[in-house]
Amino acid sequence: MTDTTGVITEKRGQAFWITINRPEKRNALNGDVIAGIARGYRDAHEDKDVRVIVLTGAGDKAFCAGADLQNSGAAFAMDHSRPNVDYADLLRLSQNATKPAIARVSGVCMAGGMGLLCMTDMAVAADHVIFGLPEVKVGVFPMQVLSLLQEIAPRRLVNEWALTGEPFDAKAAQAAGLLNHVVPTAELDAKVDWLIGRIVDKSPTAIRRGKYAMRAIASMSFDESIAYTESQIALLAMTEDAKEGLKAFGEKRKPVWTGR
Repeated sequence: MTDTTGVITEKRGQAFWITINRPEKRNALNGDVIAGIARGYRDAHEDKDVRVIVLTGAGDKAFCAGADLQNSGAAFAMDHSRPNVDYADLLRLSQNATKPAIARVSGVCMAGGMGLLCMTDMAVAADHVIFGLPEVKVGVFPMQVLSLLQEIAPRRLVNEWALTGEPFDAKAAQAAGLLNHVVPTAELDAKVDWLIGRIVDKSPTAIRRGKYAMRAIASMSFDESIAYTESQIALLAMTEDAKEGLKAFGEKRKPVWTGR
């Protein structure tokens, strides 16, 4: 277990857990938290034994309530000589990740926390969790969050959330496509473990190349996408994992993945 300022990282089997550890601040984002999550993503990708990332918040009150507004000047201050913003760079990092990530949402998820939710591949939330984009209430707007949110939720709903700032519940979040599963709090960890188990017994090569391909075709036309993916399936079939998977299927046994 590694405990940096505001973020705890820990390997649990083949899962790499990244926990925002500021429960007294509703796991609000600051520079250290953003850096800690980014570091966790990089560490997870450098460890060949890690198959999946789990992103969560400490305690059951909040997953992440957004930027730390105790000092609003610091929360929205930036160095205008820098072309990139750290939070935006974190979202970029997540989109280029080749290991799947699961959001474990045990408490309120607001503003920048919605961006963290959207940057994962799957999400499981407790049924009491409240979501929202309240930025307009303090005179700003969920600018960077929109970059990912608009690809997941229906445009009309995103419009309402962003323009009114009104919160919504876990049932509405799941209906909008933000969540894969909504469960009672007592069942949250079991559902996350279930998802982890469904990932780690699959080919790491297929998942890694698959995520790379999904990212690549996201902005392609159909003709571009189909041409790209037909070449990718040919390459994938040449990997050791693909050959092992087909052999194991024929021999009616579980495959032994090498990740190559």
